[in-house]
Amino acid sequence: MAFLSSDVGRLFRKRFAASARQFGVTGPQWRALAAIQRVPGTTQGALAAWLEVEAITAGRMIDRLEKLGLVERRDDPADRRRWQLYLTPNAEDLMQRMSGCARQVLDDAVAGFAPDEQAQLLALLDRVRANLSDETPPAETKQSHG
Repeated sequence: MAFLSSDVGRLFRKRFAASARQFGVTGPQWRALAAIQRVPGTTQGALAAWLEVEAITAGRMIDRLEKLGLVERRDDPADRRRWQLYLTPNAEDLMQRMSGCARQVLDDAVAGFAPDEQAQLLALLDRVRANLSDETPPAETKQSHG
């Protein structure tokens, strides 16, 4: 089961990366933008943890996204040493345009599944994630920003 779920994740990342290229971003950049969109004001450290990369790697990705005009860093009022990350209006527009591609990848993944099978699959995957997770997902850590 572990190999199968890992392989499904790999195939999703491959499909999303191919879709992202149409818009001039990489798959990992799309994931970073999606994480920031889900939790506006997230920090570089939280983003790195969610992406499962080192903070320096996340920092370089943020630098590139900032140069592309997609992400802005703002002072964290609670800690002057940290930045909070926000999408720019250009990134919001890009994410809206990419959402159709994301929907298509998801639709392809569950092609031939009845609606109740799709719901059951999501419920079961949620349970597996909960069983394996010892952390709160980013979307649940900063409710005041969501």
